Amino acid sequence: MITDTHTHLYSSQFKEDQAAMMQRAKEAGVTRFFVPAIDASYTDKMLQLEKDFPEDVFLMMGLHPTYVKENYLEELAHVKKWIDKRDFYAIGEIGIDLYWDKTFLQQQQEAFKTQIRWAKEKKLPINIHCRDAFDEVFEVLESEKGADLKGIFHCFTGTLEQAEKAISYNLKLGIGGVVTFKNGKIDQFLHQIDISNIVLETDAPYLAPVPYRGKRNESAYIINVVDKLVDIYDLPYQKIVEITTQNAKEIFNI
Repeated sequence: MITDTHTHLYSSQFKEDQAAMMQRAKEAGVTRFFVPAIDASYTDKMLQLEKDFPEDVFLMMGLHPTYVKENYLEELAHVKKWIDKRDFYAIGEIGIDLYWDKTFLQQQQEAFKTQIRWAKEKKLPINIHCRDAFDEVFEVLESEKGADLKGIFHCFTGTLEQAEKAISYNLKLGIGGVVTFKNGKIDQFLHQIDISNIVLETDAPYLAPVPYRGKRNESAYIINVVDKLVDIYDLPYQKIVEITTQNAKEIFNI
């Protein structure tokens, strides 16, 4: 039973073969798919996905930092409406992204902090997106740290020191295709991080692992991530699956 803690199954890249892609993932052993939100324009697609695969799909709700623009308050109101209306498994993906655009840093920080507080109110985990913004993300987390803060640092690509800092905020590290990249670097120190702090993810259709790098990613390819962790931790394949699945259960309260 493999858990993909972060996969964009509603992506237009899966429009032609979504059902077949889901079947391939199930045949590979993936039984739970946690799906992050982006912005209001994706909500209907997410709800349809849940309707089509009710036993397999677990939805999050949140505003992705690269979609924090002039209308971010309107987008946040959409998030609040939905988390008050029905249950979700996490608030995400949320965070700070300074790779594409630094224009809305202040608004990204505000949106991040606001959504963390909503997660605490709802007793939900957060799913963090961070790109070129470790210091900024940690600054917000430091202001919000506490026993009621928990979640996943999605697509972790930082240093050992940054990994340890993320874990200190009661976060698991989301490990996906990057761990298989020659220049990914995290494979060089991950063995120093206890596997109790690791969860699996794909971020499909992005960041496909070797040998699919550069192609469309899908949840079935998560087995290549497991294979890499077998090498890193020197543990049997099934043990990696069992531990990471248990870690995901603890985070998502399932």
